[in-house]
Parts: sequence; structure tokens; C-alpha cells
Amino acid sequence: MSATHEQANLMLKLYDLRREPKLREAREWYMTSFHPQSMEEMMKTTAPNSEGGTFVRMVISYWEMVANLANRGLLDEELLFETSGEQWIVWERMKPLVAAWRAAFKNPHAFGQLEEHVKRYEAWREKRAPGSNDVMRQMFAKMRAEAAAKTTTAH
Repeated sequence: MSATHEQANLMLKLYDLRREPKLREAREWYMTSFHPQSMEEMMKTTAPNSEGGTFVRMVISYWEMVANLANRGLLDEELLFETSGEQWIVWERMKPLVAAWRAAFKNPHAFGQLEEHVKRYEAWREKRAPGSNDVMRQMFAKMRAEAAAKTTTAH
């Protein structure tokens, strides 16, 4: 598939949304502070009406929306894959929580758009750069451990 001008313009609009100051702040928080491995851990930092809760909702809903557009063919997926990997990071951080989240809210489809999109992203990346998914997971496991160590020493 070759990207159309309309798809390129939509990508630029999505990029502009990512630059919005509050979403940029939320994305920064998500990347540096969101490392839960259970719903209980998540609720400690993302309680309703907390800044963390707001930030998580902003980031997850943004990438769920982008994935939905891509899944429907409204975005050229290869163009998206070539220009962003953030959706993969968002999914990796959410993955340990998704089953519990879906059960808690009785919604087996929660985050389904992002999940399906990221499956294709991983296959695309693995085809182009074999082993890169595992290397990225190892890097994020190390980051999680470092974040946990900082939290432990701070208390």
C-alpha cells in the first residue's frame, strides 16, 4: 500500500496532537513513571482524579484511537510504523494489566485496537530487524528494575 496525501495529512494532524503540551506532559510521565506489574500497583499511582490517572487515560486513549484508525485502513500502517514506535512501548507497559482490566470492567475488547495494531507492528519490525523485539523487551525490563530500585531506595 502506498500512502495517500490524505493519510499523510492525517499523520501530521496526529503528530500535532502529540505535541499538545498536556499530552506531551502525559507521555513523558508515562514513559518515566508508569511501570506497574499489577492492577494494585497501577492504582497506587493512577487513582481516579489523580494526575497519574489523567495521564494514563490520555496516553492510552490517544494510542487506542491511532491504532483504530490504522486498523481500519485510514492510515498507511507502514508509514506509521516507520515514524513511530511509541505505541509499542505503551502496549508493553499495559500488557501485564490488560487481562485484569478487561475482567474488572467486564469488557473483553478493552484496548483491542492497540493490541491488534501492535501485533502487526511487532511482525513488521521483526521482519525488518530480527531479534529487535526481544532486545527492546530486555531494555524495558532493565528500565523497570531500575525504576523499582529507585522507588525502594526512596522509601
